[in-house]
Amino acid sequence: MREFSRFHRRLSRGVPSPRVRWTIALEFGRGVVIAMGKTAAAVLTGSVALLAEAVHSWVAAVSDVFLVAGYLAARRPADSAHPLGYGRESFVWSLFASIGMFVVGAQVAVWRGLAELDSNDLPAHYGVGYAVLGISLASQATSFVRALRFVRARAVQRESSVLAHVLDTSDAQLRAVVTGDLIALLALVAATLGMAAHQLTGDAVYDALGSLAIGALMVVAGAFLINQNRRYLVGVPLSAERSALAIQAIERDPRVERVSFFFAEYVGPDQVVIVARVVVAGEHDQAGLARILHELEQRVMEHEAVERAIFSLAAPEDRGPD
Repeated sequence: MREFSRFHRRLSRGVPSPRVRWTIALEFGRGVVIAMGKTAAAVLTGSVALLAEAVHSWVAAVSDVFLVAGYLAARRPADSAHPLGYGRESFVWSLFASIGMFVVGAQVAVWRGLAELDSNDLPAHYGVGYAVLGISLASQATSFVRALRFVRARAVQRESSVLAHVLDTSDAQLRAVVTGDLIALLALVAATLGMAAHQLTGDAVYDALGSLAIGALMVVAGAFLINQNRRYLVGVPLSAERSALAIQAIERDPRVERVSFFFAEYVGPDQVVIVARVVVAGEHDQAGLARILHELEQRVMEHEAVERAIFSLAAPEDRGPD
C-alpha cells in the first residue's frame, strides 16, 4: 500500500469514519490505476514477465481490500457478545489476502511463464514497458522506504530489530504490507531484467523466466503469510520475556504479594488478553478481595495493549509457607 505509515495511522481506533472511508478509496484507487497501467503495457509489449507483474498488481489491489477489512474489524471496540474484542478478525482477512497471493497470482504467473518457455515472439514497444516499470519501481521503492521507517520506529519501542518485528508482530496487516512491498520491488526487478534480456538476446526464455521468478516470489510470500496468520488464529502467547516484565509490573503493586500463575495471548493486532492468579497481601474479607481484584484488572487494562485482564485468587497451596 502506498503512503503506508499514514494509512496505518488513519485506520486506528478513534479516527472518524469519513476520514477512514476517504483513505480506503484513495489507496484502492491508486492500486487499481497502477495495475491498469501495467496491464496496458503488458498488452502493448507482449512481455509475459510484465503480464505476470500486472497480475501481481491486481492481486495486490484485491488483497488491499481484505487488509482494510481486517483493520476495520479490529478497530471495533469489545462488547457484551465479544468481550475480547474483534481483533482476531484481522488474522482471518489477512489470511484471505495471503491465499489470494499464493493461489491466484502465483498460479497465473507460473503458468504463463511455463507456457512461454518455447515462444519465439519478440515483444514490441519496449519503451512503454520500461517507462511503466520505471515509474512503478520508483513508487514502490518510496512506499517500501516509508514502511521500513514506520516498522523501525515500532521495533525501537519494543527493543527489537526490524526483521524480528516483521516476523513476530501480531499486526497481520503490517506484516502483509511490508512483505508485499518487498516482493513487489523484487518482482519489478525480475520483470525488468526478463524483458531486457529478451530484447537483447531475442530469446523468449528470459522473459518466461522473469514470469516464473515473480510466481516463485508470490508462492514464498503467500506461504509465509498463510503460516503466520494460521499461528495467530490458533493462538500465540506473549513471549517469556514480555510475560516476565508483565509479572514484575503486577507485583510492584503493594497489594500483590506474588503472581502464582500468568498467561497472556494475542487476540488482535498488538492486543492481548491476560489471565492471572495472585496472592493478595494482608487479610481481607470477601468484598475487599473482590474489590482489589477488580481494581487490579482495571489498572492492567489501562495499558493500550491489554484488551482484557482477568484476575483471580491463588489457591491455598500456591500461597507458599506462612
